[in-house]
Amino acid sequence: MDIEPGELTVGQLAERSGVAVSALHFYERQNLIVSRRTSGNQRRYKRDTLRRVALIRIAQRVGVPLAEVAAILALLPDNRTPTRKDWERISECWQAELDKRILHLEQLRNDFKDCIGCGCLSLDRCALANPYDVLAGQGSGPRRLVDSAGEPCHPGSCR
Repeated sequence: MDIEPGELTVGQLAERSGVAVSALHFYERQNLIVSRRTSGNQRRYKRDTLRRVALIRIAQRVGVPLAEVAAILALLPDNRTPTRKDWERISECWQAELDKRILHLEQLRNDFKDCIGCGCLSLDRCALANPYDVLAGQGSGPRRLVDSAGEPCHPGSCR
């Protein structure tokens, strides 16, 4: 079977990580993980690939695009697995973006039932929240969710 100590087959990696084999192949095509090939052309992964897969899954769960994950992982020399210190730096990189997403979701949750601020006048409350369709002059989209600079408002602050 041509397995060296500390290596996993793709099936073992899938089972241990909870990720489908097809997803692992996709991650490899995207240069998120690497394998070596045996003489029979079978993939073999270092055991620490489990940590890289866990990082990828965490990033996906919070909405970080795979392209960003790949860019961060590419900064690690020799495709090594992130250390605790690396993870601290990575999470700091994503902190501001995650804060923005949380803010947008809070706004949506808090304002969605009244009006999405689109200027459509389709809801009977729009006449109160957006009298005379004044938000239409600011452009298309959910104007009540961004300030005049296009930045997200804090929940309840944009009107």
